[in-house]
Amino acid sequence: MQMPVRPMPVTFPDSPLPDVPIVAELRFDPELPYAACLAFPLTPCDCVSGEPQVCWYFSRELLNEGRHAPAGTGDVRVSPGQDGEVLITLRGPSGQAVLSAPEDEVTAFLADSFTLVPAGSESEHLDVDAALTRLLADG
Repeated sequence: MQMPVRPMPVTFPDSPLPDVPIVAELRFDPELPYAACLAFPLTPCDCVSGEPQVCWYFSRELLNEGRHAPAGTGDVRVSPGQDGEVLITLRGPSGQAVLSAPEDEVTAFLADSFTLVPAGSESEHLDVDAALTRLLADG
């Protein structure tokens, strides 16, 4: 089964370089049917095998709702931005980052994911043991 992966340029509007995009990816795995993954590339180094990246997992429904109105109360918040953007705020122990993603790319990603696993049918696609093993392996 082909898993939706949507590369897209994102910017960090609150940063010193708000107009400089990086390419991040939105990913969806039907074995983790409630989640979306936002992956960022890191500078390659010898200490990590493969493509170094940081991945944030959060609710697919949060991403969907946040396109239309502010959503989320925890480490990830999503809200509509200006000019066809979706703002995603990521909070961690060292602070927060606000990123801006193109709304049309986010919408296309969600359409692909909802085609594979329609809203409301997530529990039919969930293998709790496999999901737990994968989440622990990613940590």
